[in-house]
This record gives sequence, C-alpha cells and structure tokens, in this order.
Amino acid sequence: MQTRILGKDLTVSAVGLGCMGFSHAYGAPTEKKEAVRLLRRAAEMGYTFFDTAEVYGTPEDPHANEQLVGEALAPVRDQVVIATKFGLRFDMESGKFPYPLIPDSRPEVIRQSVEGSLKRLGTDHIDLYFQHRMDPKVAPEEVAQVMADLIREGKITHWGISEANEDYLRRAHAVCPVTAVQNRYSMMARHYESLFPVLEELGVGLVAFSPMANGFLTGRYGKGAQFDAQTDYRAGMPQFQDEAIDQNQELLELLNRMAREKNATSAQISMAWMLCKKPWIVPIPGTRKEDRMLENAGAAEVSLSLEEVQSLDDALDRMEMSEVFGGTPCKSSK
Repeated sequence: MQTRILGKDLTVSAVGLGCMGFSHAYGAPTEKKEAVRLLRRAAEMGYTFFDTAEVYGTPEDPHANEQLVGEALAPVRDQVVIATKFGLRFDMESGKFPYPLIPDSRPEVIRQSVEGSLKRLGTDHIDLYFQHRMDPKVAPEEVAQVMADLIREGKITHWGISEANEDYLRRAHAVCPVTAVQNRYSMMARHYESLFPVLEELGVGLVAFSPMANGFLTGRYGKGAQFDAQTDYRAGMPQFQDEAIDQNQELLELLNRMAREKNATSAQISMAWMLCKKPWIVPIPGTRKEDRMLENAGAAEVSLSLEEVQSLDDALDRMEMSEVFGGTPCKSSK
C-alpha cells in the first residue's frame, strides 16, 4: 500500500485500520482468535497504521481492544505504527446508551493511562498518543507539557488530539509539536474542513475517523436494517433510520455514478475523495471482514483529479441529506 507522512516524520499506510469495532460499538465483540487473525492479515495486506484506545472495550473488560491489538501485532511490532488514546472514561452509572463520556486529562491520570496502555499493548513505546477529547478543566499547554515529557522519556514518539479545534491545537502545538489531529470526517460530516488551513500551516496531519459515516456510505444498508441496541451504536444513529435512506438517495446515487466511472466501489470513492484532496489526510475505516479490508485498502489506488474532487464538493454543498451521528455526548469531568 502507498504511504503518507503525518506531521514531520511519521510514515503510515495511506489507509489505516480503526480497530475499535473488534471490541466495541458495532455489535458483539469478534471472537478473539478470529480478531487476531484479521489484524495479522491486515498487516500482510500492507496496513501499517492501527488505531485503538484505552476505552475501546466492553463494560466487563473496558481495555479489551488494546490487549487484542497488542497481542495480534506483536510479531510485526517493529513494522507498524500503533496509535492509542488517553483522556476519556465511560459513565457506566448514567443508565444511558451509548454511555456518556467523561473527559479527564489531568497529568496524573495521563501518567496512569500511558503505563496501562504500554502494558496492555506489550510495547515499550506508543507511536502516536492521542488525547481522546479535550478536557475543559485542563489547559492545552498542561497536556502538551506532559506529552513533551513522555516523548523525552521515550514512552511515546508522537502525539495528537482528537476532536481538536483551532485554538486548542495552536496552544498545544506551541508547547509540543502535534503530529496529527483525529477528527470525524466524511462526505456527511465536513465541518472540520474549516481547520484545514491551520493544519496546513502547522504541518499537522488529519486522521479521519468514521470516513464512511459509520459505514453508511458503503451503500449496503437499506430500510429495515437491524442493529442490536445493546451492543451496536448504529441502532441509534440518524443516518441508519428508515427515513434517512430516502433523504440520502441523492448522495448514494452520486457515489454509485462515480464508482462506475472509476471501476471502484462506493466505499472506495468516499475515501478516495478525501485522499485525493490533501496528501496529509489518512482515513482509518474500521471493519471486521477480510474482504472489506482489501476493499478499503484499494481506496488508495483510486485516482480522482482535483477537478473531480471539486465537483464532488460542489454536489455535496448543494445536496440535502439526513443528520449524521456526531459522537457520544461528553459530561463534565469530576
């Protein structure tokens, strides 16, 4: 697979693999042996960028995904980039689902988190350590100083911020250079495009999560799609409701037309659109199926001209579409 550079010097596969779904949010967890096989198969396909977090797990085992990723990638650890995250925990007491998130980026909590992640991942360093959400009670400069210390200690080599805004990014970057932001970005969620000039100015990459709007842009979900409300967040996502299928027909047809022109799939077009827009954008779609991993990797081979990308943008600007899932709610840290 082609590679891209995040920040100054972090080389990753042009398409990464979001690992959350093996353990969290998209139905019952994948059986461990099969999940290990799939992760190792992804590495064989050319994926070198794997994304996890300390909170991707189950209520019984909240750290399951890090443990899985660490075990699966142990044989190729020196050939891959592992990203994980700190600064969030789930409010299990709320009675709500998806569980509300509680941001907590106090320095002492970060210190506990990094040690836990290193142990679970079975590694002596984390390649890219993301602050999972901004904590309104902790200044970005304070978080960035902890990151600078962890880099100096060799526990992490690069850091980033998820769901970052311009002010927070600039303030943090001034203390310890940020390698990447990891923000929700897809044809249905383009609000972070306003941040692109700042990323370009600072030399910061964009890791795009939910690049296919949680799978909706694959075009494989129609009316009546069933999801287990206890384990699958898609059950409550607006883009998967029956009325949304009608609202989004124009978008799906646009993807289908371009896919036919390029001898590609709708999923590949939805990611080629962003890959061809900027050389520093890296999508991290998640999947638990080997054929989808191959398909997603193939998005990096689909070539769209700048004129074709602009044509898609213009169409998206004019198009009516449903609401799209914007993330689980955050509560104030205690």
